[in-house]
Amino acid sequence: MADAQSRQVIIAGAGIAGLTAALAFAERGYPVRIFEQAQRLEAAGAGIQLSPNATRILRGLGVLDVLLPNAVKPEAVVLKDAASLRELARVPLGQAGEARWGAPYLVAHRADLQNALMARVAAMPHVHLTTGARLGSVATSSSGITAAADVGGRPVAAEGFLLVGADGVWSSVRALADQRRKPRPAKSHFSGELAWRATVSADGPAGQAFAEIGAPDCVTTFLHPGFHMVAYPVSKGSAINLVAFTKGERIAESWSGHADPAILAGAMRRTAPALARLAELAGPWAAWPVHTVDQKQPWVRSGRIALVGDAAHAMTPFAAQGAAMAIEDAATLAGLVADFPGNPAQSLSIWENLRRPRVAKVIRRGALNRLAWHASGPVAIARNLILATRPAEKLAADLDWLYGWEERKIV
Repeated sequence: MADAQSRQVIIAGAGIAGLTAALAFAERGYPVRIFEQAQRLEAAGAGIQLSPNATRILRGLGVLDVLLPNAVKPEAVVLKDAASLRELARVPLGQAGEARWGAPYLVAHRADLQNALMARVAAMPHVHLTTGARLGSVATSSSGITAAADVGGRPVAAEGFLLVGADGVWSSVRALADQRRKPRPAKSHFSGELAWRATVSADGPAGQAFAEIGAPDCVTTFLHPGFHMVAYPVSKGSAINLVAFTKGERIAESWSGHADPAILAGAMRRTAPALARLAELAGPWAAWPVHTVDQKQPWVRSGRIALVGDAAHAMTPFAAQGAAMAIEDAATLAGLVADFPGNPAQSLSIWENLRRPRVAKVIRRGALNRLAWHASGPVAIARNLILATRPAEKLAADLDWLYGWEERKIV
């Protein structure tokens, strides 16, 4: 293997995880080859929350300055009862949060984050991106790894010392690496939750309806036993991103699918009329199935393959940490590989052992959030009493372990 190829990192997927990984490795002097299945890079979903543990890394990679002009710094996370619209709690963000955690909390359109990442990648001379590339096989050896892809009917192969599977919850790398596993390869699992999304103009009827019941400069979450809805500004505040979560049947594996709108309408019964009106004005809603990945499966294969982000540990979005965990994965992986040059198996093993406890804690926090947000009866009453007596400072302190996290070198 030529010297450049012997140091090359191959990345499958040019989403948030893949582009962050490309930047993190390139910043450390590694040549990077990215294979992306889509012909054009298009951001899946709409809005995204980026907590300080993520923006701190993006700042270090030079992405934050590119993103900030199109993002919004919300003043707080506000929890409201969906039936009465009464405010239950408020977690301060804005300047107070940035001073506390050392980096800003941002909300943005996914396309704006993707564009900011791509702008930085384009400035890296040793990062090569190939779109329309469908990964067909991977082969490992003691000296490296070869990934073969189909690009418009033309076979293309890349050699390197490491393959990073950053290709999402329906990962091709995970499937290829698991082909010989018994009894069956690891697959994603439908969580039983549907996510409904819509993006509306802040100046339009739906945007005005939200302004009457929400906080346009905050992340507002409406809580109800049958669903919860999160709303926040994106695109410099010119649009409002809405996402609601309900129980539902499995639908096609897509980020922009369709489901019976009666499911959402039914879940929103006995909510405030103004909130129901917002949901009606915001339609039509796109739906996608929330999939997770078995947390017992390995993230590292053959000492040469590492899965990051959703490919490794797709989680429900109730802690708003999916993107942040992918960004953390990418940065820490590049850091540990650079710390142990010439021994990828050791660096990958250490990386997985360090990352697993944190990701597991985030997943538990998401499960707790969902339980609290969908509470009913006496449990909901107890939740409201606890929130009413808990100072905003304490609510913020409860998040120090999550938002205040920083990558630390171990050598």
